[in-house]
Amino acid sequence: MATINETAIKTPGVYINEIPLFPPSVAQVATAIPAFIGYTGKATEKVDNDLHLVPKRISSMVEYETYFGKARNESITINISGNIDANPAGATVAPITPPGLTYRMYYAMRMYFANGGGPCYIVSVDLDTVAIDVGDDTKGLQGGLKVLEKEDEPTIIVFPDGVGLGDKDKYYGLIDLALDQCETLADRVTLVDVYQTSGNNDAANIKDLRDKVRSEREYVMYGMAYHPWLETNLPFTYTGATAVIGTHTGPGATDLAGKKLDDVNASNNALYNLIKAELDKLHVVLPPSSSIAGIYARVDGNRGVWKAPANVNVMNVVKPLITYSDRDQEDMNIDPTSGKSINAIRAFTGKGILVWGARTLAGNDNEWRYVSVRRFFNMVEESTKKASAQFVFEPNDANTWVKVRAMIENYLTVLWRQGALAGAKPEHAFFVKIGLGQTMTADDILNGKMIVEIGMAAVRPAEFIILRFMHKMQES
Repeated sequence: MATINETAIKTPGVYINEIPLFPPSVAQVATAIPAFIGYTGKATEKVDNDLHLVPKRISSMVEYETYFGKARNESITINISGNIDANPAGATVAPITPPGLTYRMYYAMRMYFANGGGPCYIVSVDLDTVAIDVGDDTKGLQGGLKVLEKEDEPTIIVFPDGVGLGDKDKYYGLIDLALDQCETLADRVTLVDVYQTSGNNDAANIKDLRDKVRSEREYVMYGMAYHPWLETNLPFTYTGATAVIGTHTGPGATDLAGKKLDDVNASNNALYNLIKAELDKLHVVLPPSSSIAGIYARVDGNRGVWKAPANVNVMNVVKPLITYSDRDQEDMNIDPTSGKSINAIRAFTGKGILVWGARTLAGNDNEWRYVSVRRFFNMVEESTKKASAQFVFEPNDANTWVKVRAMIENYLTVLWRQGALAGAKPEHAFFVKIGLGQTMTADDILNGKMIVEIGMAAVRPAEFIILRFMHKMQES
């Protein structure tokens, strides 16, 4: 029913005005909606390639495969020995070297959903038949980042194929651009993988990240880095045509060198089964960012964005590629020089593989040190921003101020009751200020400004639990 201006009534009759007594409410935005930017097998919704550089929201692996296809078939070389003429089942299959992955998007999505991921965005920058490129605003990973800037819902940026760039400077330059977008929009964060050089020198790789990622506080507080890379339990995608016998040594008339696995299957089923058993031992190795995105979604759904996404299991992982001790992690967690913290993923006996760190890249910053604090503020800021939009061009007077303050206070009270804010009472946990002489001057009002100040005591993780033991003198 439309509200009637009672002073403007001129026709005799009975008029009804419904008076709204309840304050408006804040609708909480989603907190774990990652956007994966990379290369896909296809990018088709209705016609070929119509999803190229078009962010597409999906909710399952089935949807991903429908629109973006599966992983490309990898080329695998198999070396065997033995006289298969005399003993068809007696050949020996040498340990097979895993193929070097170039495109990781499909496998990354499987790890995301396996770790609790839900709705997300896919930005296909090109097909997985072209070289991975940083590109510019119209192509490559940078182009994907650019189009993502126009999407309001995503809260996490992930580059599954970023580590496939042949140059670490290009990769970290891309991360800098993502952090710049996060700082500008203030509604998302970037997950950062440690770029692996061919030498696989872990200390050098970590140093590269710290040296090459920008250091300004206003940017690094939106970045979260995790390490090491993970051996997953995912098998490689291949066919009987892309798996080929490299060498076949041993006596006998039959030489399978150069033959495809399909040929072996047609002529020697026993040997084929031996090769398949060896192929099943191959596992895809991935950087951890996609798994971490899924963990963010899982923890947010189970506990809330204010719970640190740490001391939780990483699913579908055989082992981390590097084993860290407490001493090893000291230098990762706290770096007095650069201040950039890198969260470790570690294997613990009886517990499994756990995320064992909860810091942003601004690891020495008292305000924005923790992942959960940064993401919680993102959520509250974005939720109140959207809810406050209804008051744009409303009268800038006490009536409106009361409504705005009540709306935000009610929202924060609910968060306090859920355990997101620290304090025995709501007034200890947050404050909302608005009004002439309090947050605004008369000049502010003349210039159309309504200023609201919100303070929150966000809960912080107990990163270090210290148990103090001592002897007590006998008293009886």
